[in-house]
Amino acid sequence: MAADNSYGMNWLSDYVRPKINSLFSRREMPENLWRKCDSCGQMIFHRELSDALHVCPNCDHHMQIAPRARLDALFDAGAWVEIPLGDPVADPLKFRDQKRYPDRIKEARTTTGEHEAMLVARGLIGGLDTVAACQNFAFMAGSMGMAVGDALIAAADAAVAARAPLVVFCAAGGARMQEGILSLMQMPRTTIAAQMVGEAGLPFVTVLTNPTTGGVTASFAMLGDVQIAEPGALICFAGPRVIEQTIRETLPEGFQRSEYLLEHGMLDRVTHRKNLRDELALILRLLMQAPPRVHGDLPSPAETPAEQPGA
Repeated sequence: MAADNSYGMNWLSDYVRPKINSLFSRREMPENLWRKCDSCGQMIFHRELSDALHVCPNCDHHMQIAPRARLDALFDAGAWVEIPLGDPVADPLKFRDQKRYPDRIKEARTTTGEHEAMLVARGLIGGLDTVAACQNFAFMAGSMGMAVGDALIAAADAAVAARAPLVVFCAAGGARMQEGILSLMQMPRTTIAAQMVGEAGLPFVTVLTNPTTGGVTASFAMLGDVQIAEPGALICFAGPRVIEQTIRETLPEGFQRSEYLLEHGMLDRVTHRKNLRDELALILRLLMQAPPRVHGDLPSPAETPAEQPGA
C-alpha cells in the first residue's frame, strides 16, 4: 500500500512554492512615487517634486513642505544644527474627543517622525549665523499649543544669545483645542518672544506659508520686521467660508491670499520658494548691517594702472 504523502505535497505547495515565487517576484518599490498637485491635478514624480522644493512644475502651486526639507534648502550647503526643546506637561486638561489627546500626539509623531509641531535650528544663511523656527502643518495642523510656545521662546533665546537674526516659517490651522486656555496663552507668550528679539536689536523675519490662520496670525506671524509670504498662501484669522456665512456676502476674488494682502499693505513681499533663500540672505544682511556677501573665492579687483608716458 502506497504511503500517504499528502502532507508533503501540502507543505511544498502551501509554503515552499509561494516562498520561491516571492523571492523571484519581489521588487523593492518605494511608496508614494507620484504626488498629485492639489491645484491642477498634475501627477508629479517624487524626485522631480523634491528637486522643485515641492512646487508644482505645471502650475507653480506651492505645496506644503516638511520642516527638515525646508531647512535643508534654507541653510548654506544644507548644514544646520537642531536646537533641543523640552517637553511641556502632557495632556494638562485630560482632554478627550473621539480620541484621547495623548493618542493623537502619538499618532502625529508616528506619521511625521517629528516630536512636535515646531522645529528650531541654527545655521548659516548667506554666510550669516541665523536661527530659524519652522512649523509643521502635518503635525496636528501645526496647531499652537504649549510646545509651540516653548519652541518659539527657545528660538528667541538662542537668537539673542548668539546675536543672530530669527526667521520663523509659519504654517498653522490655529490654536490647539485639546489644550484649551493654555493654548490661547501662547499668543502673548510668542508675542513676548518676538519682543525679546526686537529689544536685543536683532531682526525678526516671518515667512507666512499656506495656510497661516487663527491664533498664529493673531500673534507672532504678523509681528515680523519684514513679513514675507509664499505665493497663493491663505493668511487669515477666520477663514473665508466663516466670514461669508457671517456677513452673508461674497468675498472678493483671492481674498485672504498672499497677493491680495500684499496689494492691501499687510505684507512686505511675496516670494517664490526657489528665490526665498537668496532674498532672506539679502534682507538679513541689510538688517544686520553686514557687508554684502562675496560669492566664490575671487581675487580683489586690480587697481587702475597708471597712464604710460606718451600715451
